[in-house]
Amino acid sequence: MRNIRVTICYDGTEYHGFQVQPGVPTIQAALIEAVASVTGETVPVHGSGRTDAGVHARGQVVNFETSSQLPIDRWCQALNARLPRDIAVWAAEEVPSSFHARKSSKRKTYCYTINGNRYPDPMHCRTEYHHPGRLDVLAMQEAMRRLEGEHDFTSFCSVRAESESKVRTIYEARLVQSEVEGMETAPGVGRLRLFFTGNGFLYNMVRIMAGTLLAVGEGKLRADDIPRILQAKDRGLAGPTAKPHGLSLWSVDYEI
Repeated sequence: MRNIRVTICYDGTEYHGFQVQPGVPTIQAALIEAVASVTGETVPVHGSGRTDAGVHARGQVVNFETSSQLPIDRWCQALNARLPRDIAVWAAEEVPSSFHARKSSKRKTYCYTINGNRYPDPMHCRTEYHHPGRLDVLAMQEAMRRLEGEHDFTSFCSVRAESESKVRTIYEARLVQSEVEGMETAPGVGRLRLFFTGNGFLYNMVRIMAGTLLAVGEGKLRADDIPRILQAKDRGLAGPTAKPHGLSLWSVDYEI
């Protein structure tokens, strides 16, 4: 059996998340169907992580085993011909049998995108959250620095989080600010991308961090509130859970 690793990009708007669920469209189900169409085999497709309903991915990694002898340089074209237009395979390679997309990962990067100008951008409205009010970008940057390091993130995860340990490490949290193309004169702070790189993330953790940072930008919380919120281990002290459509799984790293 061959072990095939592929990197995929998708717009998750029309899907009920990554993981297979009965009776609803999911990314994993679409991949299983595409692989079966190529190989004639119905095999498990393992993802590097599960994205929620409406969440996107720019660099999701999956792997599956197959007895197909299709040359590796033809996998992208073969799968893309059978996948919906909102899912695309960008890279494929054959990897050792020991590789597992989730278990072998070392770190992941998520990105939450905000349009901070007065007017929405219809060309990006499915993949970014529109916040037309004033945001204090410097305060948001300072708050992001307070999230870096190893912490118990109980305050920043859903009560539905299944992991017993809520300790995670954020290696880097950074804000990238740019103009919204064609809207350079519109009042606001432009497009803000909040990047979080860590060794793992709890259920809704990135969306809650993003919602908390928006609260900081609005002046409802301060950057120096972040250590207190972390130490309290109380979900009620953090900001709201940001809308799912602004979130993307940006990349997955397997070597450090």
